[in-house]
Amino acid sequence: MISIVFYTNFINHHQLLLADELYLLTNHNFFLVEIQPMFEWLKKNGYSDFSSRPYVIQAWKDNIQRQKAWKLCVSADVALFGADSLNYQVERAKSGKLSFEVSERWLKRGLINVFSPRLLKNMWFYHTLFYKKPVYKLCSSAYAAGDQYKLHSYRDKCYKWGYFTKVEDLDIAAVVENRTCSSIKIMWCSRFIKWKHPEMPIKLAAKLKDKGYDFVIDMYGCGSLLQNAKLLANRLKVKDYVNFCGNLPNEQILQQMRLHDIFLFTSDKNEGWGAVANEAMSNGCVLVASNEIGSIPFLVEDDVNGCIYKSGNLVSLTEKVEYLISSPEDRKRVAMNAYNTLKNIWSPKNAAENLLTLIDDLNQGRDSSILEGPCSIALPI
Repeated sequence: MISIVFYTNFINHHQLLLADELYLLTNHNFFLVEIQPMFEWLKKNGYSDFSSRPYVIQAWKDNIQRQKAWKLCVSADVALFGADSLNYQVERAKSGKLSFEVSERWLKRGLINVFSPRLLKNMWFYHTLFYKKPVYKLCSSAYAAGDQYKLHSYRDKCYKWGYFTKVEDLDIAAVVENRTCSSIKIMWCSRFIKWKHPEMPIKLAAKLKDKGYDFVIDMYGCGSLLQNAKLLANRLKVKDYVNFCGNLPNEQILQQMRLHDIFLFTSDKNEGWGAVANEAMSNGCVLVASNEIGSIPFLVEDDVNGCIYKSGNLVSLTEKVEYLISSPEDRKRVAMNAYNTLKNIWSPKNAAENLLTLIDDLNQGRDSSILEGPCSIALPI
C-alpha cells in the first residue's frame, strides 16, 4: 500500500476531512506533519485542535517527532508540501521521489510579489533543484497555474486542488422547497475587512430597495470595518433591510445557509481560495461570487451552479442578484446543481480518491486521467 506524507504549518479544519479520507484509503499509511503549533490567536477565534488524530506528527514538539518527520521525508512514496515546509521539500527533492507542492497563488499583488524574499527563495530552489525532478503543483487557486507560468515554473505540471469541506447527505430539493418566506433572504458571512468588501452588500441593498424588491440581507461576522458598514447602512437608508448578526459557530452558519436563498461572496483577488464558497454551495444557498476569488473558476459555472460577477462592480453584482430574485425556478435549479457539484466532484472523499489516481498516472508515465475537479489538469487563466 502506498505511503503519503503531508507537511504543513499545522492541521486545521480545511485539511482535516481530506486527511481523514487519505488515512483510510492508504490503510493508515498517511501522515500529516505539523511544522509549528497553531497560532494562539486562531485558537482564541475558535479554531479547533485536531492534533490528536492518529496520523499527526508534531515535528515542533520534540526531537523524537522531528526525527520521524525527517525520515518520512525520504522514505514515503509520495510527499505533499504545504505552508512553511521548504526545508523538507529540499531534502525530499534530493531523493528523486514523487512530490507535490500545495499552495494558493504566488502573485496575489502582481509581479511586485517577485521581490518577496520567501518567493525568491522558492524560485531559486525550483530552478536549481526541483524542475528536473518529479515535483508537481497542486493549485489551491484557479489563478495559481497562471502565476507559475509567468514565473516559468511548473509548466505542464499543474493540477487543480483546493480546500475540501464537509458535504452532508441532504435532500437538497426539500431544503430549497422549504424556503417559504416571500421575502428573498440574502446572506453574507466574512470578516469586516477591506479586501472582503463588506460595503458591497450594503450598496446592493440600496439598489434593490430603489427597485422595489422584497428582501433582507443578513451579514455575519465582525472586524475593523463593522462600524463603518453600519454607518454606511444608515447613510444609504437601508438599515431596515440589512441586519448585522455578529459571529456564530460554524455549524450555525451552515444552518443559516440552508435558510437563505442567496449567498454573496464579495472578496477580491486577495481571497486565495475561500472555503465559504464550498459551504454555501453544499448547503443549497445560491452563490453569487466575485470572479477574482481563487476557488470560483474551479467550482462555479456561471448560471449553472452559481453566478459570477465582475469583482468590485456593483452593476454586475446587482444584475446577478436581480436575475435570481426574479427567476425562482432558475434559483432552485442552480442551488441543486451546486450541491451536486460539491457532493460528486469537490468532496473530500472524491479529492482523496482522485489524488491516488493522479499518483498512479504519474508513476506510470501518464498525465492525469481525471477530466474534471481535483487533480485534473490546471491551465493558466
